[in-house]
Amino acid sequence: MDEPQIKVYGSATEITVAANAAGLRDLAERLVDLAAPELRDGYHEHLESGINLEDGSISLILERDDKL
Repeated sequence: MDEPQIKVYGSATEITVAANAAGLRDLAERLVDLAAPELRDGYHEHLESGINLEDGSISLILERDDKL
């Protein structure tokens, strides 16, 4: 299987999350994990350029907010 590749870029009015198939599956799994009943409001995960995201990406935070 391919390595997940995810790139996040954008402007003040638009953000793009681009990924290969493995990257899309990785993001989907992270989102499903955030929806787990044992996690509380405010739980979040940071994705950073060169670590979880492709070099040159802007940082991405996935956060659970049960007040929404």
